[in-house]
Amino acid sequence: MAYASFIYEVKDAIATVRLNDPARLNALTFQTYEELERLFQDLAQDDSVKVVIITGTGKGFCSGGSVHEIIGKLMDMNAEELNRFTRMTCNVVKNMRNLKKPVIAAVNGIAAGAGAMLALASDLRIVSDRAKFAFLFTKVGLSGADMGALYLLPKIVGQGRAIELLFLGDAIDAREAYRIGLANRVVEHEALTDEAYQLGRRLKEAPLHALGVTKELVKREANMDLGEALQLEAAAQARCMQTADFREGYKAFVEKRAPVFNKS
Repeated sequence: MAYASFIYEVKDAIATVRLNDPARLNALTFQTYEELERLFQDLAQDDSVKVVIITGTGKGFCSGGSVHEIIGKLMDMNAEELNRFTRMTCNVVKNMRNLKKPVIAAVNGIAAGAGAMLALASDLRIVSDRAKFAFLFTKVGLSGADMGALYLLPKIVGQGRAIELLFLGDAIDAREAYRIGLANRVVEHEALTDEAYQLGRRLKEAPLHALGVTKELVKREANMDLGEALQLEAAAQARCMQTADFREGYKAFVEKRAPVFNKS
């Protein structure tokens, strides 16, 4: 797959998406959104990729939508064009969340606006000690309801803290992001890449079907009551118990060795 707005590489079953406009802290353009939407949709059918890592080139992870190439042009769009654009941005998040493969954000610097949402839509966030997060939407006259922010952020940091972040748009540093649960790990800046790929390699060796089911059910159970969620989990777990991965996990435990899970 070839993409013009970011660097895309696959090595040892781990795909790297590296936003690549360091002069503008990897600001997003219309083309970037279009290509990210297509990429995460296509990855669902790409058996050569088991884990995805998204990061940025240079000092920033992603500073959000480009002021001139997106925000300026939105001023001249009609209602239909604006709706088409916002649906496309939401499709990026939808495709990331629907992908039954682990997505890791290696946040190497500022993650602002839509950049914060790319990190939020990932399953895990490994964060440089130089990183910052800012949900800037209300600071430019938009609502905090952007790319699924009102759905995802309260589930991760709680409603009270989410409302504060979305109302005020203030930047928080890596340590505060970790304290409130937005970051899974904070590491020294120089160690970020190694830490992200170490985690990626660990996930790649995990039972990928089971991880995919876990990710899917986290999403589906979000708006269920406990009874519905338990029924769904019982059915899903029973199906997992019929897989070769489950049998291999048991055999490996009995034989006191590392399991070798199905890679397809």
